[in-house]
Amino acid sequence: MIYKILRSDEWAALQSDGETSGAPIDISDGYVHFSTAEQVRETATKHFSGTEGLMLLAYDEDTMAGELRWEPSRGGALFPHLYGPLRLADVVWAKPLPMQGSGHDFPDDIT
Repeated sequence: MIYKILRSDEWAALQSDGETSGAPIDISDGYVHFSTAEQVRETATKHFSGTEGLMLLAYDEDTMAGELRWEPSRGGALFPHLYGPLRLADVVWAKPLPMQGSGHDFPDDIT
């Protein structure tokens, strides 16, 4: 599984339109940024610190064959990048990512 964090307005747009080019940074970079289970907490801290109303979306990387590339990013770690639209139909699950204290409370079933 790979993970995408969306703000509430981005999640609403994905639900209403069925697909999206992603968040403003995704559109600017030309691909949708994903994180692995090991990377997603750091992504939340780095890019969404203090942000309420987030949704965590899980995707099966095998369903994105051909459009998904693993490319170096933070510290040379490989991150999954989707070169195509983010589709609602491909979401395995979506769960709220509420604030708890100074960070976000992640679901227990991140694998």
